[in-house]
Amino acid sequence: MRVPARRHDHGSTHHLGGTGYVFWGGREGYSTLWNTDMKRELDHLAALLHMAVEHKKKIGFEGKFFIEPKPREPSTHQYDSDSAACLNFLREYGLLDQFALNIETNHATLAGHTMRHELTVAASAGKLGSVDANRGDELIGWDTDQFPTDLYSAVDVMLVVLGMGGLTHGGLNFDAKRRRESHTPEDLFHAHIGGMDTFARGLKIAAAMRADGRIAEFVTARYATWDSDLGRKVEQGHMSLEELEKTALAQPAPVLSSGGQEYLENLVNEFI
Repeated sequence: MRVPARRHDHGSTHHLGGTGYVFWGGREGYSTLWNTDMKRELDHLAALLHMAVEHKKKIGFEGKFFIEPKPREPSTHQYDSDSAACLNFLREYGLLDQFALNIETNHATLAGHTMRHELTVAASAGKLGSVDANRGDELIGWDTDQFPTDLYSAVDVMLVVLGMGGLTHGGLNFDAKRRRESHTPEDLFHAHIGGMDTFARGLKIAAAMRADGRIAEFVTARYATWDSDLGRKVEQGHMSLEELEKTALAQPAPVLSSGGQEYLENLVNEFI
């Protein structure tokens, strides 16, 4: 059970038997720096989260805490603007072990990212906890929270989720609503069924792509030289700049290889 922080406190979540609590920082930002002490506000936000962690322990709540990145609206800038900003904040204030991220599609696009980017940043840090499954209108600069019907986006989400072994405490949450003109009971059914069907197809397609293996093989081949003796030494920090310069000058000029983006995009279309 996922209870958003903007509507309930985590004491209520504990009372209701919830397993996760989302801190939605939709007002944690500033309108202008002329009247803002940013460092102090970040310190205050961290103090609040530390108090929440202590309260969680006090009441015996064993669920997970999530931060939901959001870039703007209504603030000019928000401190939890995207996955990278949230992870940096949690590391800086010693909170990384206590929180994971809840990523929302519409917030990702408002931040100037794709949903797959935001999910990948979180998953790469081992901090992808949950997903708000919706979409936004890229022509509108605010949070429209539409039900998900974009199959490509659903495949992107499920590829990341499958790649990390699945979600353990969070889930795919329809933080979404119908359009203003969609006011009948039938519209409500169409919205939910369409969203569920989209992600069900996205899961099947993502699983088929992983089983096929061609995309993974392409990426492995692209980084193959890093698996050489020299590549491993560089990755492990066992080479200096002087040693690398000497090695580079002793070798012939490298042969450039294609990134193959067009091939990969066409390959994705085979499955969709």
